[in-house]
Amino acid sequence: MKKKNNFETDAIRTQVERTQFLEHSVPLYLTSSFVFEDSEDMRSSFAEEKVRNIYSRFSNPNCSELVEKICKMEGADDGFAFATGMAAVFSTFAALLKSGDHIVSARSVFGSTHTILTKFFPKWNITTSYGDVNDVGAWEKLIQPNTKLIYAETPTNPAVDIIDLEILGALAKKHNLILIIDNCFATPYLQQPIKFGADLSIHSGTKFMDGQGRVLGGITVGRKDLIKEIYVFARNTGPALSPFNAWILSKSLETLAVRMDRHCENAMKLAEYLELHKKVSWVKYPFLKSHPQYEIAKKQMTKGGGVVAFELKGGIEAGKKFLDTLKMLSLSANLGDTRTIATHPASTTHSKLTSEERLAAGITPGLVRISAGLEAIQDIISDIEQALN
Repeated sequence: MKKKNNFETDAIRTQVERTQFLEHSVPLYLTSSFVFEDSEDMRSSFAEEKVRNIYSRFSNPNCSELVEKICKMEGADDGFAFATGMAAVFSTFAALLKSGDHIVSARSVFGSTHTILTKFFPKWNITTSYGDVNDVGAWEKLIQPNTKLIYAETPTNPAVDIIDLEILGALAKKHNLILIIDNCFATPYLQQPIKFGADLSIHSGTKFMDGQGRVLGGITVGRKDLIKEIYVFARNTGPALSPFNAWILSKSLETLAVRMDRHCENAMKLAEYLELHKKVSWVKYPFLKSHPQYEIAKKQMTKGGGVVAFELKGGIEAGKKFLDTLKMLSLSANLGDTRTIATHPASTTHSKLTSEERLAAGITPGLVRISAGLEAIQDIISDIEQALN
């Protein structure tokens, strides 16, 4: 039996077949299409009697390599790479749902995902019921005869709540539902939802996977039969990842483990500092013992991740003033970068929600989200300290 490699080794040593030039690093395949040996080769390829590249809208060696790496990391059967994280989320839903279906979702989801569920899907007679992230056991009451899938992010965005994957996995299995988990905040290095019963795991590669704020990308991996449906949808609708971005993301995965180690180390030290600050009401970081779901986080994650959430005394105005006073930290809608990023969700990413909707999702007026970068932690804390003071 072939020995299974460790995570870091698979991230570096998984690659497509070398060309006649025997390159050490995987080359870029910047081509829109691929040629055939003869008419029979072309016929059998379009009939999908063989696995080969036809057209880069749905198959390209760079995308295939990226998918293979993430499947190994997540313990998944197959996957498909998308142009953005939201393309992955929408295409996964659209491929698996039909008019009349129902979704059970965590209330705390990314703002654009919330918009899809509440604005666009109702036009197609697809409805959603939101569950409280602090009472996952009650989600069973939300299941209807027409429920098709359960969806959640963990850790959640932006409040960094933790949802028990084991409970969701058991619930989905009991009711024969598809369980989809957005694993973006944790990355496959810290958490593999499929081990806990998830059928599909989704990532925005734009975040920690790239890790340097360079390219957009998304990916869904999981059960082969479900990925087949997603592939057919994506093949015909065109949300595919570009070969260049796939190449960048694949190279980025080679350093994911060492980067996430530093992100987690910096985030933990930052959380410990903030917890003692007089102008901070509370701090949420999965591996802080004060986190409400600390024990669940320890069960399903190997480290706490790179995102810290905290509540400033003084509400929305205090949050805006804090951002305005920062000198080094970046103000950006992104996260998972080498650079530390600060965001005030109530006035930016989730400002289109009503105040009631924000509170229901755990987004309080003074909530600040920090994506801890790779700078020296002393410099990160120094900038935050001068802004707080």
